[in-house]
Amino acid sequence: MNRRHKKTNRDRRAKGAKESASQTKLRIIGGRLGGRQIQYSGDQRTRPMKNRVREAMFNLVGPWVKGTYTIDLFAGTGAVGLESVSRGALGATLVEKHFPTARIIQDNVRSLGIESTVDVVSGDAFHWLDHRMETQFHPPEGIPWSMFFCPPYDFFIERQEEMLRMIRIMMERAPQGSHVIVESDTRFSHELLPDPEQWDERKYPPAVLMLKQNQVDI
Repeated sequence: MNRRHKKTNRDRRAKGAKESASQTKLRIIGGRLGGRQIQYSGDQRTRPMKNRVREAMFNLVGPWVKGTYTIDLFAGTGAVGLESVSRGALGATLVEKHFPTARIIQDNVRSLGIESTVDVVSGDAFHWLDHRMETQFHPPEGIPWSMFFCPPYDFFIERQEEMLRMIRIMMERAPQGSHVIVESDTRFSHELLPDPEQWDERKYPPAVLMLKQNQVDI
């Protein structure tokens, strides 16, 4: 092996290590906790929202979440819910199916000192909706919700009926004035959502954000 080839391999390994490290470092972008780093296991099952997409999303919905209660049913790294609290949400419920990841979210909540306002639920979001929400979910009364639906993109194809049912039920249960944020990829259309003409769609390839502000009772 010649010297040039050895150097190329070293460069590739160094680049790979740098990219791997960057994938496990997340930070809160804005608000009172802006700049604080949060842990992330690097497990791709959690598919963290890219920083640029999260920043673009909160440039749009940051003013919405202030004074609301955040619900993130596919919390993953927890970054979306923690960002909401940083930007003025009164509290948050974060549901995450992968138990080790839920424990990391709880560790982040403790390190940020927001245990009193953030509830981390270990469990399947669909099961929580049907069997746990009505008895175990106690947000502040009369406060609008900011609801985030950011599941694995394949759910909008392989579990589309379940996803649409979940979004519809949550919208029906939400107080008036609540907000809905859906993240998918281009395979899913907002035309399938309730009241499709009321959604604002923004594309940040491969992500597509669908936003519905200040919903009235449905």
